[in-house]
Amino acid sequence: VARPEIRIENLSQEQTLVTHGRVADGFWTRMKGLIGSKPLAEGEALLIVPCNSIHSHFMGFPFDAVFGNKELKVVAIHREMAPWRFGKIHRGAHFVIELPAGTVAATGTQKGDQLQIQGYEF
Repeated sequence: VARPEIRIENLSQEQTLVTHGRVADGFWTRMKGLIGSKPLAEGEALLIVPCNSIHSHFMGFPFDAVFGNKELKVVAIHREMAPWRFGKIHRGAHFVIELPAGTVAATGTQKGDQLQIQGYEF
């Protein structure tokens, strides 16, 4: 069964982060993540749940990563994570949104911002 696309808003900055995202919340989809994918286009993203740490091994492009807690508040950010890197473990993070590189800077997204996710229930 295909899932509807998700939409993510940064309520604190009054910015749209994602207009057509997808979800990875199963063992295999979380493990695969963006490996083998083309670079994300503006408005695209991958929401990985649950997740408190990421890597960019086997990926051919940089991306932004926004970590959030169960209250949908931003707890950490990786800007333009280059391929072949390990990210830190973020205590308190429940999910990560992998976005096109530059999205965080373009939207002013920062730690503590309140997010709204449409199309996915935690």
